[in-house]
Amino acid sequence: MYGYRKPFAAAHYAGETAFGLDLKSALIIGQLIGYALSKLLGVKINSEMPPARRAWALVFLIAWAELALILFAILPPHGKVVALFLDGLPLGTVWGVVFSFLEGRRTSEILGAGLSCAYVVASGAVKSIGAEILGHGVSESWMPAVTGLLFLPLFLVAVWGLSRIPPPSDADVAARTEREPMGKAQRRAFVRRYGAGLVLLVIVYLLLTGYRDFRDNYAAEIWAELGEGDRASVFTLTEIPIALSVMVVLGFLYVVKDNVLGLAWTYVIMIVGSMLIGAATLLFDAGAIGPTTWMTGVGLGLYLGYVPYGCVLFDRTIAALGVVATAVFLIYVSDAVAYGGSVGIVLYKVLGQGATSKLDFFRRFSYVTSVVCTVCFTIAGLYFTRRARRA
Repeated sequence: MYGYRKPFAAAHYAGETAFGLDLKSALIIGQLIGYALSKLLGVKINSEMPPARRAWALVFLIAWAELALILFAILPPHGKVVALFLDGLPLGTVWGVVFSFLEGRRTSEILGAGLSCAYVVASGAVKSIGAEILGHGVSESWMPAVTGLLFLPLFLVAVWGLSRIPPPSDADVAARTEREPMGKAQRRAFVRRYGAGLVLLVIVYLLLTGYRDFRDNYAAEIWAELGEGDRASVFTLTEIPIALSVMVVLGFLYVVKDNVLGLAWTYVIMIVGSMLIGAATLLFDAGAIGPTTWMTGVGLGLYLGYVPYGCVLFDRTIAALGVVATAVFLIYVSDAVAYGGSVGIVLYKVLGQGATSKLDFFRRFSYVTSVVCTVCFTIAGLYFTRRARRA
């Protein structure tokens, strides 16, 4: 999926404008609006999708995204923004469809950690591939569509593989509770019952998603200001150790069989991640570490807090609370709010902090994210683990 979402971020689109903004920022906002709307629609679509439709849904969504990238190649600047909106519109539901194959199993932590490792690396890898394609003479307009076509055969093989995965076994259901599609009434009841904790988690996820998207979408500009902008490989090299570290840490949760204890350890991991963002930035500002170590450190802290939302946190929450629900619903409630917040953060940077460089804005954003997320994770962790013990 990242082969259809992130390659455009490897280009600068310097000197071009659309809707009163520099073209790069307008493109980011256009795609984010489509992606946020997709997450909002995904609350209903993914929660109610029957298993038999998942594989065909993935093929349809990616075909739509590739057609949007072809439109991006041929339209003028204003049209390119609309094309990336249309590109983001299907892509936001892909994660939920894929995770629906994996949730509710005794091995969900390992499967989710592997899936998350893939998207951490993919975000950097597709930008590196996009930069290489630009280096071979392909224009900035056609580069995203060409990248998408390169990934299409592998995508189809991967979808076929997912379609062959058997449903959760009786032992999985006994260990992690049953996962069923959630209707409107069930969704409302869950939110009413656990709303206080969910609000805290959504606030944190909004910050982490905005922070992640800023680091991702403006990676080319941040690395250029750090003096490393001439290396296409830099997008990938920092993400590989991050992905492997996150996968190992989250894989550790597999050995924790008690769901309440597993939920508590999940919060510990996320708190350590949010603290690492601030600590790495302090060291960088003090001159104790270099740019590559800093970007790797804040990336590791970011993903230790961010990745559990998509693969461990809600899966363990449902199991610990002992309720019949689906983790995909909770993931998409968080996503629907968070990606809307990402649009606001980009607009704030462009319109309210236009004179501030991307690097300086990112440094300040790191401190805010670290402090707010550490506090909210601590309170939410106490809330849900106490409710789980009572259950």
